[in-house]
Amino acid sequence: MGWPAVPLGEFLVQSENRVEPKPDKTYKQVTARLWGRGLKLRGRILGSRIAASRQVQVREGQFLLSRIDARNGAFGLVPADLDGALVSSDFPAFDVDETRADPRYLAWYSKTDGFVDLCRRASEGSTNRVRLREGRFLAMEVPLPPLGEQRWIVDRLDRATDLVERRRRAMAASERDIAALLRKAFNEITEGADHLPMAKVAPLVRRPVDVQPDESYPELGVRSFGRGTFHKPALEGVAVGSKKLYRIEPQDLVFNIVFAWEGAVAIAQAKDEGRVGSHRFLTCVPDPEIATVDFLLYFLLTPEGLRSLGEASPGGAGRNRTLGLKKLAAIEVPVPPIEKQHWFDGLQAKVRALRRTHVKTTADLDSLVPAILHEMFSGDSGRSAVLPSMEF
Repeated sequence: MGWPAVPLGEFLVQSENRVEPKPDKTYKQVTARLWGRGLKLRGRILGSRIAASRQVQVREGQFLLSRIDARNGAFGLVPADLDGALVSSDFPAFDVDETRADPRYLAWYSKTDGFVDLCRRASEGSTNRVRLREGRFLAMEVPLPPLGEQRWIVDRLDRATDLVERRRRAMAASERDIAALLRKAFNEITEGADHLPMAKVAPLVRRPVDVQPDESYPELGVRSFGRGTFHKPALEGVAVGSKKLYRIEPQDLVFNIVFAWEGAVAIAQAKDEGRVGSHRFLTCVPDPEIATVDFLLYFLLTPEGLRSLGEASPGGAGRNRTLGLKKLAAIEVPVPPIEKQHWFDGLQAKVRALRRTHVKTTADLDSLVPAILHEMFSGDSGRSAVLPSMEF
């Protein structure tokens, strides 16, 4: 990078600010999140409940790490809201000599793989008692450009982070608007519509599989909260035993009867063709002259639809509830004219396309700051590094 490699001990000094907790005073405690996600409040505790007679009191701007988990990225700068918090001896705190290093530069550099590897190499011990050794840690070298260069890097990374967060907020607001638009359209086409039982709108269809011992049968799963289908490992016919399997076809409306009450309902996709489900998976097929599968799924995942599924799923507390066949068949669903349902499905298709764009954008956002970090600390020099565009 063209920057001098400097031992951490040249600009980090371990704090020895130890205090005796007062029994009647409440103190903040700190926890260090893994993989460079910084520090946060662990909780508040009365001094009388702190076992150790002395604790380290940290100050804003200090660099704090976990002896146990520094090798897993558990460290960060102490934020203003944790100033004065207490930590045990397992969390060494270091003052930063700001004539040599900008604390924000250290905070950003600590998010790199190189810094995590440095902490790993500074840790030693048996499998269950690996600890960071401060002496070894402070002897490790890191790239340290001049202060002006450090501040330029920090400003660049801070700006990128701000742009990313603004874009995330804009997408979240867009998602809320999309959901409200769909709900409004749904309300408009269902106002005054007839309601018919599922038995008439989308009756249960069972396709029993003749299980052969020497064949395998790939299973289909349904995620809760309307998150679609997923593929489960194949079952070997010899292991099926007396278990009954049923074939699932694309465009089936599939219910996981154990978790239907929490939205474990989905439409089988083309990629799911050839999959099977046990008796715990019900498949319903809409009458094409009465309802569309996309329209029905939307209704079943509305608060009204989920309430109906919940009422059709008696059982004990927690997740021990099962959707009944007869109760499912009796659920009444709104059935506006089929032309209006097709129009609504077209609107849903546009929304799905927009959400796919959001997913891709989110993936791009997730990779942006790490890409800039890599360029900053892996290029030939800081200012000459070619950075990804940060304009959105």
